[in-house]
Amino acid sequence: MVFSHDTETALAGAAALVNTAGRDGEELPDTVALDHFFVDQGWTGRIEGTAAELRAVQELRPRLRRLWESGEDEVVAMVNGLLREFHALPQLVRHHNWPYHLHATPQDAPLATRMAVDAAMAFVDVVREGQLDRLRICEFPDCGNVVVDLTRNRSKRFCEAGCGNRAAVNAYRARKAATRA
Repeated sequence: MVFSHDTETALAGAAALVNTAGRDGEELPDTVALDHFFVDQGWTGRIEGTAAELRAVQELRPRLRRLWESGEDEVVAMVNGLLREFHALPQLVRHHNWPYHLHATPQDAPLATRMAVDAAMAFVDVVREGQLDRLRICEFPDCGNVVVDLTRNRSKRFCEAGCGNRAAVNAYRARKAATRA
């Protein structure tokens, strides 16, 4: 494990959220999709299911994406800005069979606030551990999804959208074509 469980979960959730603005179109088009995303990613706390909540979550994505695209000083400034903006107040909590971990917002805070602060708190750990190089953009041509590399040897190159499989198929087909030629 590179980071604590809650940090890894928050990083994965932030990446998944950023990637819902995918190259194939909007993956959070309505409140039903947001509800499914909420459950699939294991978020806790309240969800309103309103159009305003959906809009707030959608508007958070480009802000979080910039965390993957920026250098250390910019990441620090953005993280500090998110923590200030949303009045983060870290506290130890235990719930849902998780051991004690940090929450920096109340469970009844708006969903976009909880998502922003959870991501910011995870990035605090990433910066403090000098691990920003574990956050990258998918190497598959024209993908652009963000990637969190939690592998031991820092070898993850592709996102969770099947790009690794597509790259392997393309490489296989290129080798086959080369042997035929």
